[in-house]
Amino acid sequence: MMGRPGTSTIPEYTSLTPDALDALERAVRERRRVALRRRGTEYVVVAERLETVARDEALQGRLPMTGELLAFPLHDLESFAVLP
Repeated sequence: MMGRPGTSTIPEYTSLTPDALDALERAVRERRRVALRRRGTEYVVVAERLETVARDEALQGRLPMTGELLAFPLHDLESFAVLP
């Protein structure tokens, strides 16, 4: 995807490649915001941790407006991007 000169694009991941998992792990370490889409709904959460639940990995993210902690199984994600 080409952006305007002088602007950077934010990588959007649509599959769980090693690069995508590295980006999520970095987001958790740095407490970065992650924009994600699950079942057609978009969320922006602050990454808290990655955990294994019943043999499946999930991203735990906190909604900035309410402080609610939500779990997003990685296999349910349609796409995600780690925000600057």
